Amino acid sequence: MHILIYSYNYYPEPIGIAPLMTELAEGLVKRGHQVRVITGMPNYPQRQIYDEYRGKLYITEERNGVIIERSYLRIKSKPNLLDRLLLELSFVFTSFPQALKGKRPDVILLTVPPLLISLPAILLGWLYNCPVVLNVQDILPEAAVRVGLIKNKLMIRTLEALERFVYRSVHTISVIADGFVDNLIKKNVPARKISCISNWVNLNFIRPFPKENNSWRANHKLDDKFVVLYSGNIALTQGLETVVEAAACLRHIKEIAFVIAGESQALKTLQQHCLACGADNVLLLPLEQREKLPQMLAGADVGLIVQKRNVISFNMPSKIPLLLASGRPIVASVPATGTAAKAIGQSGGGLIVEPESADALASAVLDLYNHPELVTQLGQKGRKFAVENYCFEQALERYEKLFANAIAKKTSTLDILPKLSSKESLVDI
Repeated sequence: MHILIYSYNYYPEPIGIAPLMTELAEGLVKRGHQVRVITGMPNYPQRQIYDEYRGKLYITEERNGVIIERSYLRIKSKPNLLDRLLLELSFVFTSFPQALKGKRPDVILLTVPPLLISLPAILLGWLYNCPVVLNVQDILPEAAVRVGLIKNKLMIRTLEALERFVYRSVHTISVIADGFVDNLIKKNVPARKISCISNWVNLNFIRPFPKENNSWRANHKLDDKFVVLYSGNIALTQGLETVVEAAACLRHIKEIAFVIAGESQALKTLQQHCLACGADNVLLLPLEQREKLPQMLAGADVGLIVQKRNVISFNMPSKIPLLLASGRPIVASVPATGTAAKAIGQSGGGLIVEPESADALASAVLDLYNHPELVTQLGQKGRKFAVENYCFEQALERYEKLFANAIAKKTSTLDILPKLSSKESLVDI
């Protein structure tokens, strides 16, 4: 198959959807497919174009057999709502000419967010007469509305109309959690159109390395500490203030250290909160390079997943498979009925506590600190679950079949069209 991946994020961005789409594209190439990626200039999570890509309108690269076509983005380091909209629109308009240049694809894989990039991908599907598979990582605009990012009622209605249009227009929708399926069905998306394929983890790359002689721990003077780690995107859906407040509750236990690794701008805000709370046991670090991620995860005793209480069925942290695969237990401060809680509960690899409750989070961390055997038990269960459910090869095979089925159904529909009588219609079919 010739596969076109339309993804705002891609390598060398270290977190979020970028590593996943990179692994998927390169895995498909290894299976003999031709893959072309339409993406923006790398900018995440710093929200500024990487130095080697600045001042350029278009760049075409090849990496591990994948053709990567990048286009200009209008981006601000401290974006307001208008800046975010202009960023998405800049990618919509600059990426489309790039996408038109190449060979006609057999199938298009489109990843959201952002939602607006659905428009050029759907238009390409119409022009090329090929199926578009929508990969939903966060359900928008619901996520942005629930966390208070979007409040204008006219904008909300407009984005909801766009969401409905996108769901109608694409051939197939792949989602990453069961809760997403329920969410879409409630929005009248036919169940037959939805396929649930969890995000994955490279189990050879992320695995339970020993904590002893760990370079990451040594570099940050954490060798004698019980390390509680949060690493990744710091966004409105998380509420990392709860982690800082939980750390403050435990600051009298000198052996417990909290580490938060994230983007520099968000860390500055958290630094102020640490000072206000007296949380001198919190270490704030920049994100590690992707190749150093296994050592960082192995250097932790506990990994954190944090969400606000209104994050139910529209967000699924991609770091859950990573933490489970690392063999470290999870403490999840998340809604009990949400998709994250369900995944962690099924894994048996963590503890779930009330969201936005510093006392509940601190109590769970203290429980693990006092019971090392429970730490080992949860870590082993989590790794076993990751091996059985988040294997990259399984996900790759499922996407390959999904693409093949979408192409076959599109072709069979086209074969039927000329045979319709004047009284028949596609609705009848």
